[in-house]
Amino acid sequence: MTQSSHYRICPLCEACCGLQITVQDGAVISVRGDANDPFSHGYLCPKAVALKDLHEDPDRLRTPMIKRDGQHVSVSWDEAFTFIGQRLPALMQQHGRDAVALAVGNPASHKFGLFTYFPKLARALGTHNVYSASSLDQVPKQLSCALMFGHWMSVPLPDISRCDLLLVIGANPLASNGSLFTVPDFKGKVRALQARGGRVVVIDPRRSETAAVADAHHFIRPGSDVFLLAAMVQTLFARGWVKLGRAAGWVQGVDEVAQAVAAFTPQSVAARCGVAAETIVELSNALAHTERAAVYARIGTCTQTYGTLASWLVDVLNVLTGHLDAPGGVMFAKAPAFASNTQGAAGVGRGVATGRHHARVSHAPEVMGELPMTCLAEEIETPGADQVRALITVATNPVLSAPNGQRLSRALEQLDLMVSVDMYLNETTRHADVILPAVSPLQDDQYDVVFSQLSWRNQARYSSAVLPPDARPAEWQILLKLAALAQGLPSDVDVNALDDAQFAQEAQRQWGDQSSAVLQATQGLRGPQRLLDVALRAGPYGDSFGMRPNGLTLQRVMDAPSGIDLGELQPRLPEVLRTPSGHIELAPALLLADVPRAWADVTAPVPDLVVIGRRDVRSNNSWMHNLPTLAKGPQRCTLLVHPQDEARLGLTDGGMAQLSGAYASVEVQVQISPDMMPGVVSLPHGWGHDLPGTRLALASQRPGVNLNALLDDQWRDPLSGNAVLSGVPVRLEAIPSAVEAAHASLCAR
Repeated sequence: MTQSSHYRICPLCEACCGLQITVQDGAVISVRGDANDPFSHGYLCPKAVALKDLHEDPDRLRTPMIKRDGQHVSVSWDEAFTFIGQRLPALMQQHGRDAVALAVGNPASHKFGLFTYFPKLARALGTHNVYSASSLDQVPKQLSCALMFGHWMSVPLPDISRCDLLLVIGANPLASNGSLFTVPDFKGKVRALQARGGRVVVIDPRRSETAAVADAHHFIRPGSDVFLLAAMVQTLFARGWVKLGRAAGWVQGVDEVAQAVAAFTPQSVAARCGVAAETIVELSNALAHTERAAVYARIGTCTQTYGTLASWLVDVLNVLTGHLDAPGGVMFAKAPAFASNTQGAAGVGRGVATGRHHARVSHAPEVMGELPMTCLAEEIETPGADQVRALITVATNPVLSAPNGQRLSRALEQLDLMVSVDMYLNETTRHADVILPAVSPLQDDQYDVVFSQLSWRNQARYSSAVLPPDARPAEWQILLKLAALAQGLPSDVDVNALDDAQFAQEAQRQWGDQSSAVLQATQGLRGPQRLLDVALRAGPYGDSFGMRPNGLTLQRVMDAPSGIDLGELQPRLPEVLRTPSGHIELAPALLLADVPRAWADVTAPVPDLVVIGRRDVRSNNSWMHNLPTLAKGPQRCTLLVHPQDEARLGLTDGGMAQLSGAYASVEVQVQISPDMMPGVVSLPHGWGHDLPGTRLALASQRPGVNLNALLDDQWRDPLSGNAVLSGVPVRLEAIPSAVEAAHASLCAR
């Protein structure tokens, strides 16, 4: 028997834990945390162990599939690409580039090849109809940060290892391991914070796993975070507690913010958000007078109609209390590669723009080069010039993950061509004419392009493949082949030669006279490896192609299997800024103009019952319910209901109820929980695996119900286009059990 150990980054959530994987005779026999990893220090969650299940899953696709007579059948790669080559260019020539849409999901952020080569496919298609899962949960935060600091990925992160007060709003990092905040073992870091005398305070409509380990928890009405945050900012001004700290010389717009929030007193918003005025003042006081403190907010604050305003006010609070860019406050990561806020002139830049084009039907603005995912169905359904007639999806399942997925499912059947790059025949890819199977993560190299820019500690880690590849193209080669087909090249085009030619052209454009040195330094590399080597060498820790001999290169990172520690977060003002003014724009005009909309809603009536989602540490959106390690155990797709709502609605713990939203109703098992705020129920996101035509045997045994089927796909944050998923009004009715129904029938006689 041959046994070997391998080290890799877990690709299954944002924590990106370092793993030690033992392989014996070509099979994985154990997955453990890598104790030598400088970032995660041996921590891992249950998802990491499921990598073995994912690799061995009999339902994971190994060969391309083409739909014939309503059934997907296996074909060769040549046949699949030939089919696409015959259909895609002709369709684009007849109907135009915008007749093709492109959609990408969260797993692409964890796949090195997909993430680095997806832009090449988008450029080759030249379509305005680009969609991603970002518009379902995170665009508001990225938009507010981009307007304030100059780039979409300049997101301030809690310096949790030195923080003494952490205020968590609408986030559950104990279950998610962070979101737009890459932080493995959050629970351990909370314990360390508390051991040094610090406190964690959670504001959430549910007493979540994070709230359970916090020092204090306060309920808040879903969707009302903007009112709480505005009142906290108002309190800082009214009480004279504003101090800018290290950011003082780099902030403009303080007076404009004061004027914008002047009406949002704690007393005026308390009833609307369900947080007492005294509590709002106390929270503001603690934040202002704790030397090392930070505010962190995520999904709950983003997935509402005021998502961008709420995200902005979080960082306004951090700035006005002097905690931005300060140790123990919120700081910016300094990633070793691909980070735009480490490139070009420091401290100044072009900033960002939105609305460079708009959705054809709803006129929703483009943000980050993308349109809201919730616009896709109407773009397919609505006749006219530039109607979407073809769709390419990459690692995304919007039929389950987007609101009103049943509408999108019907729309997908109207397409002239649909191509999916995916591991599974799932609720979305079942509509595809061609499915091109993605490789198992254990057979692929990995570098965290995105999450190294959001990490609690700076680091560089590279994972080589654990298991040898099988006879299929790499994911970057699949995307490059699709790009070539879109440009009319033959289906047998040599993608390696194409990649070499494109890289040489890009090197000449970017490096000019130095391009020959770049080509020489990267000789023998291609694909994402070559892009990474260049990005590392040219990055803030790089060797500058030999000018700094001790700097980073791809080879140096690969030679450190557990990764290289680049140190704790450091102050980065003003060099991190990429705004045209060279200042922190505390009062962006786009955001100030939206404040009156929120003020007009302060006195709006509160719905009788609203629904929120929730995250489980054993789940990640819709694609992990087919893995035995994660699927076992109690039913997780249950509706959490407060005892007061149980009594007034006639519900029973463990009984069934009908939950109804804008477009549909679902029957769900009730779980009574005092952890819920009265008037709020919670159903997890990403379930509903009972649709025909899928190949998810285990998931279909306990399919759960689809929360997003209840939600309105036309309800969006107008600034970012993000879907409203939280605080949505619903109706809930008990479903009598068979015994109760029989008894009622007898009584009626």
